[in-house]
Amino acid sequence: MSNNPYHYDLIARALDFIDETDGQRPSLEQVAGAAGLSPAHFQRLFSQWVGVSPKRYQQYLMLDHAKSLLQNRFTLLDTAHETGLSGASRLHDLFLRWEAMSPGEYAAKGAGLTIRFGWFDGPFGEMLVMGTARGICGIAFTAECSRSDAMLDMTARWPEAEFTESPEKLQPWVNAILGDGSEAKLHLMGGPFQIKVWEALLSIPTGHVTTYSEIAQSIGHPKAVRAVGTAVGRNPVSWLIPCHRALRKSGGLGGYHWGLPVKRALLAWESARLEAAE
Repeated sequence: MSNNPYHYDLIARALDFIDETDGQRPSLEQVAGAAGLSPAHFQRLFSQWVGVSPKRYQQYLMLDHAKSLLQNRFTLLDTAHETGLSGASRLHDLFLRWEAMSPGEYAAKGAGLTIRFGWFDGPFGEMLVMGTARGICGIAFTAECSRSDAMLDMTARWPEAEFTESPEKLQPWVNAILGDGSEAKLHLMGGPFQIKVWEALLSIPTGHVTTYSEIAQSIGHPKAVRAVGTAVGRNPVSWLIPCHRALRKSGGLGGYHWGLPVKRALLAWESARLEAAE
């Protein structure tokens, strides 16, 4: 996959256009036109980026795709490691190393921490990326909200921290999560229960999904489904901690902090790339 920021922006426009058609499946010519390219050029670039054709990708964006995933790619978290499924996780593929802050550090609400931030082009539009000296601690998408809303949302999680704009310090880790083959570091900043839920999310392989109740079962709190849902929604590192892979038992998407169109795009993108790799 190319790391050209222009390509990310172009593909993001195409995904927005596809989503706005509300399942009408626009033609290749229409989507290419929205991206400002000829159909042949767009088809080639899109297939290189996603791994399948725009037409095939649109099938993954349909609302019933989540139900199909539950039927065909449902992951039992308590057996994921035993079967080796977790080895297929995007995080493992990215050589991503993570560590969690201590309960005491979490209770301090970021006091004494310097958190750097920057704005970057990504596969699903603009991203706000934040990081401490120990790793990336936050990722927000602005596709469904403004920059100021995203910034306020993230800074409110660690109100005592010092925030400084320093994209150049974060760029190596951003390059890693965009797929340059290097190692990225992840710093999980949350309460003990949240960390358990996020650890469970990290075990869901790319292209697979699980349910909120399955997560609750796997962390030893089978009746805490609602609390699990809250912890999933409070995940500060969207995409890398794959909260988009948690669905309702019914096959409904459930919520997504940065907007359901982004969640659908994440699931579709992962399914398409998994199919292309098989």
